[in-house]
Amino acid sequence: MCGIVGIYAYRDASTKVDLGELRRMRDHMQRRGPDGAGDWLSTDGRVGLGHRRLAIIDLSERGAQPMHTRDGTLHITFNGEIYNYRALRTELERKGYAFDSSSDTEVLLHLYRDRGLDMLHALRGMYAFGLWDAAERCMLLARDPYGIKPLYYTTHDGTLRFASQVKALLAGGRVPHTPDSAGSVGFHLWGYVPEPFTSCAAITALEAGTSLIVNANGAQPVRRHFSLARVWSDACERVNLAEPLPSQEEIGALVRDAVRDSVAAHMVADVPVSAFLSA
Repeated sequence: MCGIVGIYAYRDASTKVDLGELRRMRDHMQRRGPDGAGDWLSTDGRVGLGHRRLAIIDLSERGAQPMHTRDGTLHITFNGEIYNYRALRTELERKGYAFDSSSDTEVLLHLYRDRGLDMLHALRGMYAFGLWDAAERCMLLARDPYGIKPLYYTTHDGTLRFASQVKALLAGGRVPHTPDSAGSVGFHLWGYVPEPFTSCAAITALEAGTSLIVNANGAQPVRRHFSLARVWSDACERVNLAEPLPSQEEIGALVRDAVRDSVAAHMVADVPVSAFLSA
């Protein structure tokens, strides 16, 4: 678990990034990332990224964030873990991409350069990240298919702000804390605040399996790269009711193999791995 933050003053009239605000947002999430903190500010002062680190892969300073490409055109702050990053890295190295670390974060940078938004279809893992493309002058926000990692944003006053927590955005001191009635109603009806609503009217949750691009024209329409409902619907359409159902033994073998594969993927780490039950 890490904490990510970012500010992008996309309107010409918007105030440039206040480094103090960025750090207040970042350090409000110290518990999410006790192993280190970093920030980066663009030369024109209109983009800033921050990160609180919980070191899991590549514990060295080479894995610290925000992370950048050698040419300084791509910058990222990332929370999560990409389970298939080693296979993706091998593929990218065959294409000529050179790496300076052994982290999954750097794989995201080069994968974006190689595939653009299509990179999201190649990722197996849990993630939330903000990636600044200096050449295209745009910020990409993305969240994993199941929404394991949180990501919240606001475009108040022509400035994009994003973070792993709503309270972190409010801690910066520039986002109005006006309650969101839809979020409150959802909480009382279902016991949680339904996405994309939050407890704050100015702040939106980026929904699971979606991405968002913000450029000089503001926030573009949210794009969906994964839909659990669509996966379920497609699976139902493939079922042939005329054929006999699998036996209990066959179903058990399929589930066992899937669980083992998932556990093996989750074991990828440069620190000891443990398991716990939440309740």
